[in-house]
Amino acid sequence: METELDLSGLGFTTISRLGKGGSATTQVVRDSADGRICVAKCVLLDTLSKHHQELAKQEVFLLQALRHPYVVTYCESFFMDGTATLVILTEHCEGGDLRRLILRTAGSASRFTEDQVMMWLSQIALALQYIHGKKVLHRDLKASNLFLDKNAAVKLGDFGISKVLEGTADFAATLLGTPYYMSPEVCCNELYSWKSDIWSFGCVLYELCMLKRPFESEKLPVLVHMITNDLYDPIPDLYSDGLGKLHQELLDY
Repeated sequence: METELDLSGLGFTTISRLGKGGSATTQVVRDSADGRICVAKCVLLDTLSKHHQELAKQEVFLLQALRHPYVVTYCESFFMDGTATLVILTEHCEGGDLRRLILRTAGSASRFTEDQVMMWLSQIALALQYIHGKKVLHRDLKASNLFLDKNAAVKLGDFGISKVLEGTADFAATLLGTPYYMSPEVCCNELYSWKSDIWSFGCVLYELCMLKRPFESEKLPVLVHMITNDLYDPIPDLYSDGLGKLHQELLDY
């Protein structure tokens, strides 16, 4: 089904297209009323199962409730007239996502300084502390869901499969997320909670230092074996022992 939606009739001009899936598109738009630039995520709800329709609506609920310097800011949302299309507008982070920056840095044969890595880690940690305090489990923390603003600060985004837990001792059971960042308990089909986000945070730390994911394989059984047995290359000596220890503690959390 066609998902390239024209928002010009609603007062938005498309600047660029960021992505397209079977049920959604993401594009950078300018609001003709005030000139603000936002990211518009357009979701065709009638192409989704009832469960995934609820997840899309829940993303709006979560974004409305979350206000933090290191969480992508919600602008507004609405349904397009006469359609089952949900449009979610969020702030535009000019620097793109962290995964693309990591790939560009790897391609240029350079590395991030430890000060830069620690600054980003601090920002991600504060974002996680905030959403966990709101009883929100992200469930898909990865470099491509971390966005850079014009000041190169990191902001956590994409709450499309996040879950609100009733309390700090509650657990989730659904197998969701990106395989490369799945925690051991998710790989083993066990109940998981806040620790799963922290484990994925450790994977992001590793990726910032090594410019590659800690666990990579095109075959899921091999990937699961690597994750559940801690099979990854050590962080190089050019970073401090403290940073390497932090990485180990996050994966052992």
